[in-house]
Amino acid sequence: MAQKRAKDSLLKLIREGQPLSTRQQLHLTFALSLPAILANASAVVMQFIDAAMVGQLGADDSASVGLMGTTSWLFEGVLSAFAAGYAVQVAHLLGAKRSSDARQVVRQAIAACLIFSLLLAGIGLIICKPLPVWLGAEAHIQANATRYFGTFMLFVPFFMLDIVASSMLRSSGNMRVPSVLNILMCVLDVVFNYLLIFPTRQISLLGQEITMPGAGLGVVGAALGTASAGLVISLLMIYYLVFRSSELRLTLDRGSFKPTWKVFKKSVKISTPMGLQHIMMCSASIVITGIVAPLGSIALAANSFGITAESLCYMSGYGIADAATTLIGQSLGANRKRLTRSFAWITVLSGMTIMGVMAVFMYVFATQLMGFMSPVPEVVELGARCLRVEAWSEPLFAAAIICYGVFVGAGYTLVPCGINLVSMWIVRLGLSAIMVTTMGLYGVWMAMAIELCFRGTVYLLWLSSKRWMKSVID
Repeated sequence: MAQKRAKDSLLKLIREGQPLSTRQQLHLTFALSLPAILANASAVVMQFIDAAMVGQLGADDSASVGLMGTTSWLFEGVLSAFAAGYAVQVAHLLGAKRSSDARQVVRQAIAACLIFSLLLAGIGLIICKPLPVWLGAEAHIQANATRYFGTFMLFVPFFMLDIVASSMLRSSGNMRVPSVLNILMCVLDVVFNYLLIFPTRQISLLGQEITMPGAGLGVVGAALGTASAGLVISLLMIYYLVFRSSELRLTLDRGSFKPTWKVFKKSVKISTPMGLQHIMMCSASIVITGIVAPLGSIALAANSFGITAESLCYMSGYGIADAATTLIGQSLGANRKRLTRSFAWITVLSGMTIMGVMAVFMYVFATQLMGFMSPVPEVVELGARCLRVEAWSEPLFAAAIICYGVFVGAGYTLVPCGINLVSMWIVRLGLSAIMVTTMGLYGVWMAMAIELCFRGTVYLLWLSSKRWMKSVID
């Protein structure tokens, strides 16, 4: 509680134009980052356990889930981009001490985001059957891949509620509640998956044989377990936003949920480049999945598990990026440009340091990380080689992640969109297509490492230019 009061006091200094020392800026950065990092860490643990559960079903089932992972990420990213267009406005309004106007934006965001999510869910359900074929999957894994993705898409509106509520709370500086609820979601996900993936069976507990009930749904159980956990947390998240948030709860005043053109236009200006770049980047990842798919189930499983293991590194980067978006949004809303630049560099350098340390851990324990998720020796060996080449790029990957969070906080999304698209489509995709022919999956991951270094370097150069500060949304 004392830490929360200290954080709120420092955020108040930003809004009131009071000076903050470097030590106070560091304290605020980590006070906002730590809950998000812990939530991301729990999500990574959840992914490891999920992967280990699916891994017990065999390489084919692991491949069917891994095949659809990038497309699922595409849909989640588009939802997040749409919500971000409203969340950035809320951060700016709170920084300018216009709380009532911020709540009006929250109301409109809930309505607009729900409508958008229903449209997106419909698209996903239409394409879920032909999608594995488009990705070049082997015939024997296509049916399970379709079932997994179709189940996921049925729950998209609930995922949207979670995204919009958590992004609004973070924009107000409340990282704790979204993080605690996301940690709870990870726990529920593991429990639901354990009950839904495997059939009823006998297990040994404290020397006693007991019957553990199970639905035996396999791959569909994995999707249904994750979706059910998301449903529960989305309802809790939206409840807290509407009735409990100190600044944004909608019971403080009356207003309309009907979207207005003015707010929607600002939202589109911010979110459209974000959404387009996410679609294009995920499309590039899907193309890369299509490049990997003909290599067989071993390569697909190693690629999927490797991506899960790599998230150990970048979980901290995304946590700090969330903090950066809030700090930059509120600092610019309060018209404090010098403080904005200071927060930008503090968050970026902190993230590069932490992800660099985590990369060393990933390099040293690559075999153990892969072995936890898969009992197949060929998958473990190939995935560990890929992780070790990727480890070298993590500090610059951190720069790309957090610089992007900085630019989003400023409402400056067009140029980052261009950077990401050039980096992904020309550098990564081009190198992957060339290197896969002689080096297989290892060549694809080497291309990824080169691209991340390129992207991070470009982002650091653009951050130094200060041009991003001239494009604040009024």
